[in-house]
Parts: sequence; structure tokens; C-alpha cells
Amino acid sequence: MLVGNVIGNVTSTVKHSSMNGQKLLVVQPTMADNTSADGDPLIAIDMVGAGIGERVVLTSDSLSVREFLNVDATPARWTVAAIED
Repeated sequence: MLVGNVIGNVTSTVKHSSMNGQKLLVVQPTMADNTSADGDPLIAIDMVGAGIGERVVLTSDSLSVREFLNVDATPARWTVAAIED
């Protein structure tokens, strides 16, 4: 799991069928100080309705993303699992 800031939305006209209709976000992972970037931004499926500027918790758990999308296989890796209060 990672914590990061939502910095944008992704618009995609062509994507894997398992991700059709899903909201995609650009999330910048942050270090423990909650401000310094920790690597490159990631694209994540939004499971919780997060928006730009919010701090979120990301997970790379393949089982949770497959269950959320109700599919047996998907190329998606990252999902937004929670919004930090």
C-alpha cells in the first residue's frame, strides 16, 4: 500500500475491456513526510470517488481489483482504496 496525492484525471478512448466505464486517476505517491514525491506518478482505478487534491491510499492487490471490476483478469495494477481524512 502507498499514500499519495491525486494530481489529475486520465482520459482514455481505448483501454482494456475490463476497465470500460472506470474512472482513472493520476496519483503521485509521497514519502513519510507527506510532501516529498516517492517515484513517478501512477495511474489508478478510483474505487472510492476521490478527486484532484485529495490524499488517498493506493493498493496493488490484484484480488481486490478483480473483485471490484468483477472480472477474472485485468491489466490494472493500482486502485484507490481509501481517501485519507
